[in-house]
Amino acid sequence: MKKAVFLDRDGVINEVLTERVKFVNEPTQLYLLPGVAEAIKQLNTVFDYVFVVTNQGGVGLGYMKESQLIKIHDHMKKVLRQEGAIIDDVVYCPHKPKAGCACRKPNSQLIDNLAKKYNVNPALSYMVGDTDTDIVAGKKARMKTVFIGNSDPLADAAFPNLQGAAEWICRDVAQSEKL
Repeated sequence: MKKAVFLDRDGVINEVLTERVKFVNEPTQLYLLPGVAEAIKQLNTVFDYVFVVTNQGGVGLGYMKESQLIKIHDHMKKVLRQEGAIIDDVVYCPHKPKAGCACRKPNSQLIDNLAKKYNVNPALSYMVGDTDTDIVAGKKARMKTVFIGNSDPLADAAFPNLQGAAEWICRDVAQSEKL
């Protein structure tokens, strides 16, 4: 079986709720956070796959169409690829935040479906996010979790940015493989 890193999008890969952008509703509003491309490149060297798993309630709330969201994700993948960083797949929950769907994080359906599709072993994989819902979804999927921010009591580790998280994840994998 393969191993993968599952990344939340907003607040992990790109800016959100900053001076420059409130929400990403079109490709021109997507600004990568510092060090993201380098971090993903590092993860690409250790993992079979790097995925993005994101709640995008703005679709269900009518702030953007699903076709626009797909354009945003295609743009994100293109910009990262130009830096040598590869995102293998992007999945999202388009439903309203309180819709009660099975795919919205903190549920793990998006993660579980990707793991099944790509033959990924959750025990060898990591979920990285900046909210409790990301961490809970990763735990439900039976993988290690990394919180982007100050701390999260449920997460296995916490770092201020994806670069720090990627370095720790790669060290953790190397250590596990020595056992």
